[in-house]
Amino acid sequence: MGKILEARNILKVYENGVVANRGVSIEIEEKTIHALVGENGAGKTTLMKIIFGIERAQEGEILFKGEKVHVRSPHDAIAVGIGMVHQHLMLAPDLTVAENMVLGSEPRRARLFLDNDRAVEITREVSERYGLQVPPEKKIKDLPIGVRQRVEILKALFRNAELLILDEPTSVLTPQETEILFRTLKNLKEQGKTIIFISHKLNEVKQIADRVTIMRDARVIASHNADELTEHDIAQLMVGREISFERIPEPDNPGRPLLSVRDLSYVNEEAILVLNRISFDIRSGEILGLAGVVGNGQTELVRILTGLLQPSQGEVAVGGESLVGMSPRKIREKGLCHIPEDRMEDGVAEETSLEENFILDRYYKPGFSKGPRLLWKEISRHSTELMERFNILAQSTRTPVSALSGGNIQKVVVARELSADPEVIIAAHPTRGIDVGSEEMVHQLLREARDRGKAVFLASADLDEILKLSTRVIVIYNGEIVAHFRDMSEVSAKDLGPYMLGVQREENVSGEIPA
Repeated sequence: MGKILEARNILKVYENGVVANRGVSIEIEEKTIHALVGENGAGKTTLMKIIFGIERAQEGEILFKGEKVHVRSPHDAIAVGIGMVHQHLMLAPDLTVAENMVLGSEPRRARLFLDNDRAVEITREVSERYGLQVPPEKKIKDLPIGVRQRVEILKALFRNAELLILDEPTSVLTPQETEILFRTLKNLKEQGKTIIFISHKLNEVKQIADRVTIMRDARVIASHNADELTEHDIAQLMVGREISFERIPEPDNPGRPLLSVRDLSYVNEEAILVLNRISFDIRSGEILGLAGVVGNGQTELVRILTGLLQPSQGEVAVGGESLVGMSPRKIREKGLCHIPEDRMEDGVAEETSLEENFILDRYYKPGFSKGPRLLWKEISRHSTELMERFNILAQSTRTPVSALSGGNIQKVVVARELSADPEVIIAAHPTRGIDVGSEEMVHQLLREARDRGKAVFLASADLDEILKLSTRVIVIYNGEIVAHFRDMSEVSAKDLGPYMLGVQREENVSGEIPA
């Protein structure tokens, strides 16, 4: 096999002086799946943006199929056969799937009007060809994140990409969708396509990649065939130190329940029963894990706990005080914080600065404001402390959040929420899209909160995360709790699987703690 892409001695320095790529060289063999891994800020996405024409390098060259190419824009990249699916989706939310699919190359009727029927037909043809099902006539804004991701992938394939760059493609997909995507990628490879796969999920890298390139501190550290490396090897090369994958020790003595949920049900706007009589407790000094295939009511449950939805019936209480009917702000004042599953939708105001995002929940409190006036000197000091403590890479506290990598945005959310010193932590996919070193840091912070007597509710699609952190685990299926694992010492993902898929269930189960 020959090389489809070579990047040689790429240097990229941003105007603020940050060196994103320092003499980076990489070779991609055709008809392979090549994983690119590294910590947040290592330079992976910048390198791919240079290859795709979004960014311009100060030095270096790019060869495609052995010929030097000058990629000055995504249009140039697409023209030579390079496609890219971005971590933050680049879709028009008010247009349909079909309209997004053909955007820029629209089929026309009478040379003037969009031929919508043909656009729908094209979308169905491409969808079926690559095994990624999407609803052509639905608007993007009405679709789950996972389906939007499929549309992005199909758009690139529709434009005949020979080299497809996927930036964190599974961060918004369910395990089932990930499995479908991987089958698709393997099929694409067999059809002669080449894929660059950027990911923080090392188990997925081992599962899908033929070759792995590791970046650290804006440089390429190593490139190896995937079968020559273990997950542990990759993690160490990424962060330059030892990483622990071990399950955290059990807490000493969990205390009284801090958060109690009783007979909670929720019927959505389409009259569908999404949650059915959910009950559980979370004690001080423990982490209660919620396991389940995404789409079984976890999102709605978390939104109810945090005041973003109101239940159809049932009770939610912190320290014995009901939260039902309270606003999210009032609930936060009762000692509950929320790391949301969608950081861009619910976690940050992306066009505002880090300083503004760090005080979204506390700008009105003493120390940050005096009457109507914000105390910017104190806000800047507080923001600097959080950036240092949580290793957030940005030019300054006034940098817009939109300028950060996805993993650093996630760390902004985690920093704000945990620095509030809450009694109850609602953590939904807290390490989604962040690197293994940052993931270890978040896990350690959740453990420290637990050990200080906080109650942690962990909803995650990552079973390794659930198994590593949880004191107890409840499993949700079709809006109901179907299993409660009280002793986690011998529990494995295989034990959880049948309950997550609805094959098994315990009778009369709840997550309550007997009085």
